[in-house]
Amino acid sequence: MAMIMISKEQFLIEHNKLSPLSLQATLILLTQFKEAKRPLLEDNSWSIDKLRMPFISWLLSLPKVKKNGRKNRRGKQTFKNYPETKL
Repeated sequence: MAMIMISKEQFLIEHNKLSPLSLQATLILLTQFKEAKRPLLEDNSWSIDKLRMPFISWLLSLPKVKKNGRKNRRGKQTFKNYPETKL
């Protein structure tokens, strides 16, 4: 199987077409992936066949971020005991 080399933007479009909402990415994430996995991208060419699975694995390893920008504590809820008040 021949690997087809495409641009970074085209890789992002193809990846997002094939991915559920939870795994869709942005150019910023793609740039961070390129920095983190420099040896995979030595020739600066993007291939869906070569890079999609490492990219998905990298995305899944990132800490979860809530909508307000804070890291998620893996669903851990904190309950506080409030003092009882007598009326």
